[in-house]
Amino acid sequence: MSNLEELDLCLTVYVDKTFIDGNHLKTKIIKHIPRLNQFTFFIQSFIYVRNEMSFPSTEDIQPTFIDYPNNKIISYVDNFADVKRSQCHIYSYPFLMRYSTSLTNNFSGGLFEYVQGLSLVNRKPQNRKQSYKSNSDNRNLSLIEYFFLNELYISNVHYDYIEKFLFDTKTYLQNNVILYVDYESLQRVTHNFARDATPTNSAKISKLHLCGQGKRSNSLEEYFPYSKLSYPLY
Repeated sequence: MSNLEELDLCLTVYVDKTFIDGNHLKTKIIKHIPRLNQFTFFIQSFIYVRNEMSFPSTEDIQPTFIDYPNNKIISYVDNFADVKRSQCHIYSYPFLMRYSTSLTNNFSGGLFEYVQGLSLVNRKPQNRKQSYKSNSDNRNLSLIEYFFLNELYISNVHYDYIEKFLFDTKTYLQNNVILYVDYESLQRVTHNFARDATPTNSAKISKLHLCGQGKRSNSLEEYFPYSKLSYPLY
């Protein structure tokens, strides 16, 4: 282990008091691998909030990576008061992992060249600033590129996240994507499968798994002409 020169680390962990940050990586990993010269990672740490406990914010986490010379490090913290849980993502950029889970509207745009599977979890709408930009000028939003993405789970998100992935002006998808999405949210975003704003990415969906409640629709099948549809079971 001490002779290791390259390390790719993907980790999900539940912690008691504080999130994993740059200081943890330096003292628990980097310190013990002196020959390490390439370290890429995607780490999610979760805390269940008890009573009035405090925990670090994004502004606290990011400075712990200030002396990481070989990578751009991105971090962000999310709080879910309704389930009394907080989470922190830290990852090296460019993103080299194949799977990314539990992302929210705080994650950054950019190039996600190797991601094959992606899931989002957030029932709240995106913040007002992002919504305003979306309504006024799509060019203000970062283009997010997924060249190898083939599975996308957005069945447990607010409907505006579905917009984020269906609009080709905001997100670039390759062909043959398997999509898991809530039927009613998809119906709302596409204006009952009649909206003329999402032709490109809708044509890239090879399998469409519909969740929640819904019924067979000719307009839905026409909206996703190249997709094999799986309707909700009653």
